[in-house]
Amino acid sequence: MTACEPIDPCPPRAANLADILERVLDKGIVIAGDIKINLLDIELLTIRLRLFISSVDTAKKAGIDWWESEPALSSRAARDALAEENARLRERLTALEDRSREREEDR
Repeated sequence: MTACEPIDPCPPRAANLADILERVLDKGIVIAGDIKINLLDIELLTIRLRLFISSVDTAKKAGIDWWESEPALSSRAARDALAEENARLRERLTALEDRSREREEDR
């Protein structure tokens, strides 16, 4: 008699890296951890690490879109930041010119 091997009803599928990456980006994955440094039961330092890996669309659905307003990462945000700075500088210049005119009139 020969021994029979059990038949696996669902043999494991081999998933390639592209399939795994597609699933992770489609659904998103969160990796969280804390690092705490204590000395004699006194907490000296706590570092909280949160990593969210997803596609841009999935991140936007989760309400995460900070890269759109970061000037270093978005040309539109950089233009907006420059425009805001320019407007603030123009306001300051106008205020300084007004003060200068007022001083000249007082003389």
